[in-house]
Amino acid sequence: MRHTAMSARVTAALFASALLAACAAGAPTPEPPPAPPAAPVASTPPAAPAPTAGATDYANAANWLCLPGKANDACSVDLTATVVNADGSTAREPFAADPNAPIDCFYVYPTVSLDPYSISDLNAGPEELSVIRSQFARFGSKCRLYAPLYRQITLAQLRAGMGGAAPPQRGGREEANADIDAAWEHYLKHYNNGRGVILIGHSQGAGQITRLIQQHIEGKPVADRMISAMVIGWTLQSGPSGTLKSTPVCTSDRDVGCLVNYVSFRDTVPPAPTARFGRDGDGPAICTAPSKLIGDTAGPRSYFTTGTATWVKGKTIDTPFVRTPGLVTTRCVAKDGFHYLEVKVNAVPADPRADDMGGDIMANGKPDAGWGLHLIDMNLEMGDLVELAGRQGAAWSSRQK
Repeated sequence: MRHTAMSARVTAALFASALLAACAAGAPTPEPPPAPPAAPVASTPPAAPAPTAGATDYANAANWLCLPGKANDACSVDLTATVVNADGSTAREPFAADPNAPIDCFYVYPTVSLDPYSISDLNAGPEELSVIRSQFARFGSKCRLYAPLYRQITLAQLRAGMGGAAPPQRGGREEANADIDAAWEHYLKHYNNGRGVILIGHSQGAGQITRLIQQHIEGKPVADRMISAMVIGWTLQSGPSGTLKSTPVCTSDRDVGCLVNYVSFRDTVPPAPTARFGRDGDGPAICTAPSKLIGDTAGPRSYFTTGTATWVKGKTIDTPFVRTPGLVTTRCVAKDGFHYLEVKVNAVPADPRADDMGGDIMANGKPDAGWGLHLIDMNLEMGDLVELAGRQGAAWSSRQK
């Protein structure tokens, strides 16, 4: 079945995360999919308020999106999915978090802030809440969940870096670094209690996780508590001169203290020569396929946000997520100086299910080969990332006895 509204379910928040990479890569401005626009900047911008002075206080629960025991926790959301099979049949898939999960997950979200300034404040908007639901809350079936708010580079500032009008300036990149460092230190001192922890980040958040490992984990005693790091939508290199010096790449679901890293492109739209995602550098770019690590021969357990798309002819989907078994398959490939997660869509036009899942950045009316499927990097492998977290957590715990 033809997909009638595949881009409608891509949120402005996730599109913002893609703009981070474009700014760094000097890529052409993409055509955003239909989504709520960023707050407009007035022709005469207001004076930017002064940034929050000093370090952010992470003893204050208001500065966490997700924190065990917090009222109105952003991770306490409905994650029910509808399984849409190729023959058009559907089934409801419930979700339950584990309040007694034996391990922790610490997450840094991508560039999502719609604040009309260069650096965001610490007030969560719909965009921060949306990306938590899409990228992180599902890990609650395996982990206790920690996700700090932080003063990140905003979408408005990234647009300025690509030639748009500059928003009012306040603060700088150092605020984001300081916040993530402070949140991590507070977590270790007050919440960790010697538990194993998985670090998770996408796009700008993945860059922060990489920096955190480089500066505060590798070569230090706390490295023994890092079960793994899931650095998604951010290119890292392996080898002697690679990005991380003592963190190996995960090769099985029993490995711990290791790295999961990939960027995704369609098999029909491989990286353009100018693409920065997945590019080999001082060493080969890293690609780890979570579905392969856990032996998921049926393909990745993808979870896509439902939106207003028609996922199956003649039926209305009333859950926030859909799972489409067999619609996509993934594998890591090395081609033309790039290593990346290649995504194949197994469309069957004659059946009633949608033939595509969307997620492209569009330029001149077609998918931009410089971007790949950055918008849905995590959605593509979400179920397998969660399962991998559970298995690696069990392996780490067994080694502590």
